[in-house]
Amino acid sequence: MDGTFTSDKDYCRNRLPVAYCPSAQQPETWLYFLSQLLEPEDIPTLQEFMGYCLIPSTKAQKMLMLIGRGGEGKSRIGLVLRALLGGNMATGNLAKIETNKFARADLEHELLMVDDDMKLEALPQTNIIKAIITAELPMDLEKKGHQSYQGDLYVRFLGFGNGSLKALYDRSEGFFRRQIILTVKKKSPCRRDDPDIAEKMCAEAEGIFLWCLEGLHRLMENQYHFTISQRAQENMDAAVSDGNNMVDFMDSEGYIRLKPDCEASSKELYGVYKLWCDDNALHPLSAKSFSSYLIENADYYNLQPTNNIYIGGNKRARGFIGIEVLQRVFL
Repeated sequence: MDGTFTSDKDYCRNRLPVAYCPSAQQPETWLYFLSQLLEPEDIPTLQEFMGYCLIPSTKAQKMLMLIGRGGEGKSRIGLVLRALLGGNMATGNLAKIETNKFARADLEHELLMVDDDMKLEALPQTNIIKAIITAELPMDLEKKGHQSYQGDLYVRFLGFGNGSLKALYDRSEGFFRRQIILTVKKKSPCRRDDPDIAEKMCAEAEGIFLWCLEGLHRLMENQYHFTISQRAQENMDAAVSDGNNMVDFMDSEGYIRLKPDCEASSKELYGVYKLWCDDNALHPLSAKSFSSYLIENADYYNLQPTNNIYIGGNKRARGFIGIEVLQRVFL
């Protein structure tokens, strides 16, 4: 592969156990397995991500989630990746990366970490995962009983679970922008599982490696932008909406209206937002998170933050120009 990806030292460190054999046969078992697991338009995304995991680079700045009810066989992908990456792949828990300060050091010089049983509990923090996904410089690492040090992290994350990754407090677009979410097909009740499918696919490792390289080359030619289907984009939009109900509130009818010549105080807006949450049996964000979201997305909604909203009694307060409250709430 192109030596510009990494130093000679790292290239030797990440030597792969699979042989490069240009004449390897097409991996028929693998391709059939994928046709049963994913919609055709999502297979190129997986192909590009698996190719991306062959090199020590974080240029694409993405993690991949495969979501399904269970029993579809998606975790078999992890076994195939083990055959391709060998000791360059780790298994673990994404939540532990955020909560255990020693977990990061275990990922030093790894190409991939697989979480094959993602928990549905929201992550208490997301700073570490986001930093690792986009890492371009050495990071501060610490091993138990040792002095912290600067180390290289270029590990990518692949997760399998029943639902998308959520954050307890992070409502930023950046957290979701770093995820690709693919939904797998429902398992057909007529399907008979082959207990030896993993071994058969691993026996095709040389052919699968060529398939991954094809995805890597396509990703590179597209400036490290993944092929994203309409379905995958809708999965992302749903994850954003589920993780931050402000998105749905701003699209709601009967509570607010975006109108250039109107204005509303932050207190008014938060009051009608809480009413909307109550009407929809949702838990409201804090007032601080509510205002922060509007400020961060002011350009998108054509809003103008100001501290000059007249609220009566010769008083002026913080608020936004370009939005109207349609339901008055007693505050």
